[in-house]
Amino acid sequence: MPHFKCKARNAEGKLVLSIIEAENQFKAAQILNSRGLTPINISVNSSSNDLLEKFNKWQALNSLELTDLMLFSRQMYSLTKAGVPIVRSIRSLVESTRNIALVDALKDIAKRLESGSALSPALLYHQNIFSNLFISIINVGENSGGLESAFLQISKYLEQEKDTQSRIKSALRYPTMVLIAISIAIIVINIYVIPAFRHVFDSMHAELPWQTTLLINISDFTVNYWYYLLVMMIALFAIFKKAIDTPEGRILWDKFLLRMPAIGSIVERATMERFCRSFAMTLSAGVPLIQGLNLVIDAIDNRYVSSKLEQMRLGIEKGDTISRMARNTQLFPTLVIQMIMVGEETGNISEMLLEVADFYKTEVDTDLKNISSAIEPILICIIGGMVLILALGIFLPMWNLSSAMH
Repeated sequence: MPHFKCKARNAEGKLVLSIIEAENQFKAAQILNSRGLTPINISVNSSSNDLLEKFNKWQALNSLELTDLMLFSRQMYSLTKAGVPIVRSIRSLVESTRNIALVDALKDIAKRLESGSALSPALLYHQNIFSNLFISIINVGENSGGLESAFLQISKYLEQEKDTQSRIKSALRYPTMVLIAISIAIIVINIYVIPAFRHVFDSMHAELPWQTTLLINISDFTVNYWYYLLVMMIALFAIFKKAIDTPEGRILWDKFLLRMPAIGSIVERATMERFCRSFAMTLSAGVPLIQGLNLVIDAIDNRYVSSKLEQMRLGIEKGDTISRMARNTQLFPTLVIQMIMVGEETGNISEMLLEVADFYKTEVDTDLKNISSAIEPILICIIGGMVLILALGIFLPMWNLSSAMH
């Protein structure tokens, strides 16, 4: 939304300068009148402010979290259930929403609704905020007359997503901080500690063991050619980023994440929990099976799992059962496949998928509680290796000198 430079006079006749965000000059004049000001001149603000506005919108879009969408869905459920018209509901949420990107999207959606559009087609213009899964559930809710139920389903689903993400981040926070501290310690030792000891050894003209020589050479290279290391790290990151941007590279990287020690199984089970819960939501909302599976495949972050689920979808399209294709993917344990078979036989596949999601959630919770005990030995080995290298490289020649003096 553009900004306007406004000159106006107040009730006392004093000149007032202000910058107002409005849709057009007429709206800006209305805002001034509502403040008790008489407009004199209204002009579009400079391009520097437009650039700042674009940056703020980009920052708002990148800072948009599941909590914002979850709160929006929950409020829309409450308002639609209370019988508040959909346009009025969205207009009221514009004032209470903090994220600028979501505010702009809601304003545009309200305009399209006032022009006669339905809600789901209006959401399609903002797919950078609302996912295809979100829009499809709303579309089904509109067509079936259960829009408030659709918002309730989405809010519960987003709540589970947020809970899973929070649990994983909380469990990985400690090892991440330890690894960062170790990296900083290595940099400080190379730049400050080892050069200080080198001056001591040079003044004593002592014959150094190969461990100390290796450490000194590494330190010299780091101090004298740090910019080469920086360029190399940037180049490696760029090559890695370009590789995982390709479909094949992304599949290989996501497959590697599932095979990583300690955290691979957690990532896999959390991904499968997300798949089962979102698939159950689409089916219970009335989305056709194949269409719902397509939506869920697009919503899964892991491309390797998505490729397996794509094979599952192709088999179902050919007339195979969900349970048999689930077994062929080799992603689901036997217990889960048995539950899916029961769902197929009873016609309650969505309920069984929710049971499967709860099963995965329990396993993820258990693994997250034990992840610290699983990672701590690895971190202890890394720290122990650093201490050993320092002992051999720095203190060993000092012990030799002390022994020679005695």
